[in-house]
Amino acid sequence: MSPAATAPATKKTALQEKFENEVLPKVREKFGITNPMALPRIEKVVINTGVGKQLENNKLKPEVRDTVLSTLSTISGQKAVLLTAKKSVANFKVREGATSAAMVTLRRERMWSLLSRLIHLAIPRVKDFRGLKDTSFDRQGNYSFGFSEQAVFPEIDMGKVNFSHGMHINISFRNSTPEISRFVLAELGWPFKREES
Repeated sequence: MSPAATAPATKKTALQEKFENEVLPKVREKFGITNPMALPRIEKVVINTGVGKQLENNKLKPEVRDTVLSTLSTISGQKAVLLTAKKSVANFKVREGATSAAMVTLRRERMWSLLSRLIHLAIPRVKDFRGLKDTSFDRQGNYSFGFSEQAVFPEIDMGKVNFSHGMHINISFRNSTPEISRFVLAELGWPFKREES
């Protein structure tokens, strides 16, 4: 018997169960999608942090590097990687080959776990929070937003952090449009700004 056949099935998170059992039937009904393969799916969540401003003599300070990598790894539950600039940009004082960002890509269980923590823990901790924009979608229905500092995540102990930084989060959809993605996120409990009456 192959190892894949004996591997235990991974447990679905409550948010994933809600997506499959409640949200997708509503999407099917609202948008008239009859083919199950054409239904929208959340493929991955990418978290990245730009560190280009923190370069010193074209090198990243060790304390900045360690803090950023540690933060992304703690938030995501997997190892983050450093990215280097592909091109030199004089206006941003970035040279080709210099470290410019750190990122981590989440799929499957870790992705659903992060989305659940974003909805229920991290986003509500934002100071003076009034909701996220519902216009930050691209043509494929992918959604992007950002935080100005890592303190919104309860697992980050700011007393042990020597460098405060923000991050950009992208939720990547398949088989979607901005309208469908917005509907899916709203049904999952995404805290969009309420329209003023």
